[in-house]
Amino acid sequence: MRTGIGYDIHRLVTGRKLVLGGTVIPFEKGLLGHSDADVLVHAVCDALLGAAGLGDIGMHFPDTDPKYKDISSLTLLAQTNRMVREKDFSIRNIDTIIFAEGPKIGPYRNSMQQNLAAAVNLDPDCVNIKATTTEGLGIIGKGEGIGAMCVALIE
Repeated sequence: MRTGIGYDIHRLVTGRKLVLGGTVIPFEKGLLGHSDADVLVHAVCDALLGAAGLGDIGMHFPDTDPKYKDISSLTLLAQTNRMVREKDFSIRNIDTIIFAEGPKIGPYRNSMQQNLAAAVNLDPDCVNIKATTTEGLGIIGKGEGIGAMCVALIE
């Protein structure tokens, strides 16, 4: 058994859609980034890559490469899944947390869980999504960004 941890944070800006866990969430701002800036999926990718000893998301999907411009992060997660499985690992569990003052995550949790599970060929019961605020502290607390963390278990 091997574990990996992933973390990502992006700035919220006007003029972009908010995508978390592959789900478009109605909100007045979206996350700034080269891809769709889905911090939840990026954290999952990093956790899986780390557990498998495959480096990090920036090594495999650099933001300097135009082919990743505006790409769905679920596509990156599916590619990460292939890399992990090519090393003869199987994914056992994905546990995540989203750090955001808004929007409320509850109404979208099931959709995000289904999207992540499908991208890595995992039973949705093995994907957990939690959310919390930072009680007004830092850039997340001021509503300037959203972050996510993930721990993944592979075998």
